[in-house]
Amino acid sequence: MLSTLQIEQVAAPVTWRLRQEVLYPNGTLKDVMIDTDFEGYHFGAYKQDMLVGVISLFQGENMRFQFRKFAVHTAHQRQGIGRALLETLRSFAKELGAREVWCHARVEAVDFYKAVGLQPSGELFMRNGMQYIRLVLQI
Repeated sequence: MLSTLQIEQVAAPVTWRLRQEVLYPNGTLKDVMIDTDFEGYHFGAYKQDMLVGVISLFQGENMRFQFRKFAVHTAHQRQGIGRALLETLRSFAKELGAREVWCHARVEAVDFYKAVGLQPSGELFMRNGMQYIRLVLQI
């Protein structure tokens, strides 16, 4: 139930544990720390005071913002939390004057991103044995 969902801006370290659990379950916290984490904007989604989703936003050139390390706890997926996080991110980026928001998405997540308005841009590529594609949302 989304009525109990609260999304707030958080500090980078708040995101690390959930990033690791969802995105790199066999990895370590170091695997999910980004060199520019302390320069970005981070959001956490909470249900009953439990962190269930995170997303991070980084400003690039020409007011193009990249979001990275987007994760929703596996027990809370398919409940609208990811969509709510992306909508919060979109509104926040728009307030900052963003022209576009983009990400490198795992291929298996493309349908989700298309459903919330992002469009493929460019060719598929491999990173760490996984296939990705760049997806863009014009603001």
